[in-house]
Amino acid sequence: MGSGPALVWLHGFTQTRDSAHRFRSSLTGTYEVLTLDLPGHGENASISASLDDTADLLADVLPPEPFVLGGYSMGARVALHFALRHRERLTHLVVLSATAGIRDEVERKSRRNQDRVLADRIDLIGAEAFLDEWLARPMFASLPRDPLERAVRSRDTKGLSNSLRCAGTGTQAWLGDALASLDVPTLVVAGANDTKFVGEARLLHQTLPSASAAFVAGAGHAAHLERPDTFAQLLLHAQPQ
Repeated sequence: MGSGPALVWLHGFTQTRDSAHRFRSSLTGTYEVLTLDLPGHGENASISASLDDTADLLADVLPPEPFVLGGYSMGARVALHFALRHRERLTHLVVLSATAGIRDEVERKSRRNQDRVLADRIDLIGAEAFLDEWLARPMFASLPRDPLERAVRSRDTKGLSNSLRCAGTGTQAWLGDALASLDVPTLVVAGANDTKFVGEARLLHQTLPSASAAFVAGAGHAAHLERPDTFAQLLLHAQPQ
């Protein structure tokens, strides 16, 4: 969509390349916005891949010229892995609702187990019923009702459960030490009402050597869906070189 410098946007868990239509439309006068389905989602539901493997798969298909890379939640975690493995491909990095991972190994193992239980739940009840449960979580309480956004959610049961098993938060290694030497200009964003990820954003801001941080007022975890124009303006004002 659009024209200008390339901006690649990576969607979150249960979303697809067609998600966040209002946010993406706000960028098309400034960027050429590129999207694709991540492993386990949409047309790539049959692909199972770790975060590192996903980063390398992206490197094979994204433009060879340096581009802006952005992502939300799961997509933001993929973006961090991509930046660490393929820094030369990026002009700028934007992460929304991102985390550097779980430092404590016991807590990380516990999260992996939680992800596996959730994956089993998806297999048991199917993707459509799981989406109802997923979107009813408190972290999405302020998400506006948008039938189009719901319609483009990924609905492949096995793909979603495999995504959690292969690339859930519990599978992510602690990236804090590696990120301390990542010199990509980075915008770290969280919804101001998303207490947990405001803390994660502040940690990333302190860790990354070339980072700025912003918090979207009146928004929770999915700030790009709750306040799409506001979030788009943050990207436009970043003006990556």
